[in-house]
Amino acid sequence: MIDSIGHNASVDRYANMFKQLDAKNQGAFVPFVMVGDPDTQTSVNIIKALVAGGADALELGFPYSDPIADGPTIQKASIRALSNKIKTDNCFEIIRQVRAEHADIPIGLLLYSNLVLKRGIEKFYQDAVAAGVDSILIADVPLREADRFIAIAKQTGIKQILIAPPNASDETFAEIGEKSQGYTYLLGRAGVTGAETAVSIPASELIDKLTQYKVAPPLLGFGISTPVQVKDAIESGAAGAISGSATVNIIAENLDKPDVMLEKLKSFVTEMKAATHK
Repeated sequence: MIDSIGHNASVDRYANMFKQLDAKNQGAFVPFVMVGDPDTQTSVNIIKALVAGGADALELGFPYSDPIADGPTIQKASIRALSNKIKTDNCFEIIRQVRAEHADIPIGLLLYSNLVLKRGIEKFYQDAVAAGVDSILIADVPLREADRFIAIAKQTGIKQILIAPPNASDETFAEIGEKSQGYTYLLGRAGVTGAETAVSIPASELIDKLTQYKVAPPLLGFGISTPVQVKDAIESGAAGAISGSATVNIIAENLDKPDVMLEKLKSFVTEMKAATHK
């Protein structure tokens, strides 16, 4: 399946990324930002700065008015984007611009089910493929309700990302192992997102269990904001780490100084990426 911008759904960018990182003895560093925050052009520049800083993959949010799983930092990012009238179409357009310049980096979406259902699951996933998206994680869809999304994901060539909570049962891990693709989002702790509450790195036994059930490579998220936490995550056996609130904080603190913001984002990613070297 190849569309107008040459997105080939048979290319597995995540598998390629993990293979290349393994060869270099590195883990993955994946920053998260809200698409359209604070406005379209700045958002494009922000995402490009993350790539320039050395991000291995991108995790991108779509602004939503009721982000229940997010802490105040990411909620404010949503509000900033929505106040600039950023809609789903604008988000896909921003991603298209990034994809046009960066053919190989995996791009994942992390969003809420309302945005997908409003557009229609199939249409949303088709539009995501056309924009160059590789994966979709829907924050408020539990595993027991994920099958209809997984079915459309398979049809369209999108990887449906599943969440592995730290307290999941063996049955849950087995099901994630059976259904996961791309990577597995491993929760560092319960609660909402935010750099304010430090991640509690799960014991390596948890990662051993994920390996036992052959889940897609686990990336640790929720509360990762320092290079030490990235290093700890990788030493615990995670394939990499995702950092959201810390990245979004840099944007929030430098809204009136876009050049400084982009430089700081780039430096932050470079420092976090350096911590992935084993």
